[in-house]
Amino acid sequence: MSNVKIAAIVPCHNEAGAIGKVVTDLQASLPTATIYVYDNCSDDNTAEVARAAGAVVRFEDRKGKGNVIRRAFADIDADVYVLIDGDDTYDAAAAPELINKLLDGPYDQVTGVRRQESDSAYRSGHELGNRFFNGIVGLIFGYKVEDMLSGYRVFSKRFVRSFPALSRGFEIETELTVHSISARIPQAELPIAFRDRAEGTESKLRTYHDGQRILRTVLKLALHERPVPTYGLISGVLAVVALILGLPIIVEFVDTGLVPRLPTALLASSLVILAVLAMISGTLMDVLKKMRDESSRLAYLSWEVVGHG
Repeated sequence: MSNVKIAAIVPCHNEAGAIGKVVTDLQASLPTATIYVYDNCSDDNTAEVARAAGAVVRFEDRKGKGNVIRRAFADIDADVYVLIDGDDTYDAAAAPELINKLLDGPYDQVTGVRRQESDSAYRSGHELGNRFFNGIVGLIFGYKVEDMLSGYRVFSKRFVRSFPALSRGFEIETELTVHSISARIPQAELPIAFRDRAEGTESKLRTYHDGQRILRTVLKLALHERPVPTYGLISGVLAVVALILGLPIIVEFVDTGLVPRLPTALLASSLVILAVLAMISGTLMDVLKKMRDESSRLAYLSWEVVGHG
């Protein structure tokens, strides 16, 4: 690992009470790494504390974790990237194990799967929500995920250089996970300790608001990454509703030659047209996805593998 250029990226918003310890813990576990703390619109002294602890401090003025990661991935050149939150809930001492796993694979992403050190490490509803999203992603994309919302990850250069990073906020973890699955990028998971936030600090995750955004992101990614099954499901539902509404009208027309419920007939006909359009849209989106996948794959393969062979 000594000949590998490592960058640790720590997104922060008002983490003055925890960031100093995160930086010193990373320095102890990764003495050769450069630690980059990205201050994201903090109104406390997060930047000063991080700089005093020995981190390289940079700023991202557009609020949101996704904006920070997109900026960091564009700015920083390294062989291995460590992403960890600045709230001191993740065990920085696990970073070497995650990196060794990445290099020995070689993998392009290794995710730290959170294991609580105490019953209060997860806020109420967060663990249940995480399991729900893990199940949804597994169902849609056919890949079992243990902790898709983990903020502790290690990446190869070729992952970072081929990752589009379109999200703005906490849904960035969902995008990282789905990108790996959809592009069939080699990845692994390792259990890591997850503990309570430092005393006096406050979580920035809003359970219901951010949960809705994450769910919308999952559904959008399903439309983009699994267009035929997703649009096919929409088409099937529309076709079934059209059949339920239209079949009695067809039977009555055959018997009497009359269409007494014209509005219902028009609605059923419109639903059939929408069902056909949904199927056509899915087919066209699938063609575009294959073209996009080819471009992404070529970008991914253009970077050299860093590993132990």
